[in-house]
Amino acid sequence: MNRPAILAAATGLLMASTALHSAYAQETIKVGILHSLSGTMAISETTLKDVMLMLIEQQNEEGGVLGMQLEPVVVDPASDWPLFAEKARELIEVEGVAATFGTWTSVSRKSVLPVFEELNGLLFYPVQYEGEESSRNVFYTGAAPNQQAIPAVDYLMEVEGVERWVLEGTDYVYPRTTNKILEAYLKSHGVADEDISINYTPFGHADWQTRVSFIKDFGAEGKKTAVVSTINGDANVPFYKELAAQGVAASDIPVVAFSVGEEELAGLDTAPLVGHLAAWNYFMSVDTDANYDFIDTWLEFIGDEERVTNDPMEAHYIGFNMWVKAVEKAGTTDPDAVIDAIIGVSVPNLSGGYSAMMPNHHITKPVLIGEIQDDGQFAIVYETPGLVVGDAWSDYLEGSKDLIADWRAPMSCGNFNVATGTCGGSGS
Repeated sequence: MNRPAILAAATGLLMASTALHSAYAQETIKVGILHSLSGTMAISETTLKDVMLMLIEQQNEEGGVLGMQLEPVVVDPASDWPLFAEKARELIEVEGVAATFGTWTSVSRKSVLPVFEELNGLLFYPVQYEGEESSRNVFYTGAAPNQQAIPAVDYLMEVEGVERWVLEGTDYVYPRTTNKILEAYLKSHGVADEDISINYTPFGHADWQTRVSFIKDFGAEGKKTAVVSTINGDANVPFYKELAAQGVAASDIPVVAFSVGEEELAGLDTAPLVGHLAAWNYFMSVDTDANYDFIDTWLEFIGDEERVTNDPMEAHYIGFNMWVKAVEKAGTTDPDAVIDAIIGVSVPNLSGGYSAMMPNHHITKPVLIGEIQDDGQFAIVYETPGLVVGDAWSDYLEGSKDLIADWRAPMSCGNFNVATGTCGGSGS
């Protein structure tokens, strides 16, 4: 064989080998799951890992995506905020995931955000948060403040007649920013400084005796009082136990929580808590065929009839289905193509309607207020008449009220100032 023939044959073998390698590399599409399976947030996040595994299994049974099976890649950032960033980088750089579903607290989301922006990864974030952010690489499928906190306060004002407010939170960015928005909102409605008490405690806080005693006294001064709770993680368990121990009944001082759902209540004796409230966009008690089907599938998958569903699970359900639809629409998992394709994508939610991805990377959702029942479920006492569009930037903060986010060309900006006509930067 002459030299040109040998080179041609070698080139052919190399190309065939490369093609075979590419074929094997593309046998699956990897999906990252970034949730704490240990530490203080495991009480809330483990279930989200489980529901993602269920959704991926379902999708694979239906043929996968683009003719390929999905491969879940699960990591445990262990409720350690810097470790979230390390695990995010591992998922994108080492594992080569097409998208990641995960994080819970805002501090964990803030930790991973620079990684996703640097590496052009996709993050679907399923938990209520404080707003004041819109990133090209993040899709916010949990509630913004105008989809949870503001409607909850409106309900307490208009239905419960609340005039005095305790804003009780865990000491990190979500409670602090949400309470800053709520304080401005309450003052815009004429609530005086002396009728607002704001307090923060560390993650995992357990000794609530002094603070609950203060709340009890604060509510005994002649004005209807409520607690707006942004307490997160396992600190909720001793907080509610102490409320019951000191006889703080919902009829006297109702608590509306933004981070307590069915999963958290599963670990409590809920009888003393009947009547306290939570604001979410989904409850397990929602009466729709779509929800019943979801519950049946979940219980069969998890193999435990006692397990519950909750709002962040529905957010993953919505976000995952939006990602699948956007990938199929784009014909590729390429992040830039998916980012362009996903705006306007609409998928069923579990409340009987459809949720759509908006140009600010937030979605449309109904807002529900639920009352705790003695079986750990929620009786829905209020629902918005239609879907609410998530706001990335609050209308009640001076630095935010002129900002909008729109990731469509030609604007492609997360913090466009409508007063100055300029984009402030990356938008996150």
